[in-house]
Amino acid sequence: MDELEILKQDWKKNENSFKQVGEKEIYNMIHKSSTSVVKWILIISILEFVILNGISFLISDKEIENFERLHPYIGIIEKVNYVVILGFIYLFYKNYKSICILSSSKKLIKDILQTRKTVNYYIYWNLIIGCFTGAIAFFDGFTESHQIENNKEIALTQIESILIFCIGFALVFAFIYGFYKLLYGFLMRRLQKNYNELSKIDF
Repeated sequence: MDELEILKQDWKKNENSFKQVGEKEIYNMIHKSSTSVVKWILIISILEFVILNGISFLISDKEIENFERLHPYIGIIEKVNYVVILGFIYLFYKNYKSICILSSSKKLIKDILQTRKTVNYYIYWNLIIGCFTGAIAFFDGFTESHQIENNKEIALTQIESILIFCIGFALVFAFIYGFYKLLYGFLMRRLQKNYNELSKIDF
């Protein structure tokens, strides 16, 4: 009976150490998973930048040239957009290098939150730029086809112009939002899951 009590006491003493080992293993798995997610965010953002901009450079279309000539500020917006996107790619790289360092659960939580914020800001930026330029292109295309259909110059009223622009904005917004949700949604959900699991660990 005395020996059983001793065994119980030994078990209670070692119970915390077993828990600590389990938590460390969980932390290591979450860290590995989070590093992989952030790496894929970086890779996808680079591929997205290269592919989308590569296509625009390769395609030479008179309509696109005329559109840019009629809207010279679009060219300025595109150049600013290139700089901003490259800035985001650099931030994704910094997040990746930061999250690779195995240190503590608190730092990993901070890195995950920072990565999620950066991705969200990246999506918001693309929504704003894409919707603005897309709505203008939609408006120009609609008015041009409207004039051709009527075989004469017909000026749209201010209300009609605003309505057409808003419809174009909504359509482009839905497309871009769906694109980025599909592209980054899975990775963001994995990061959120890792964050939730990590928050339960109490070192």
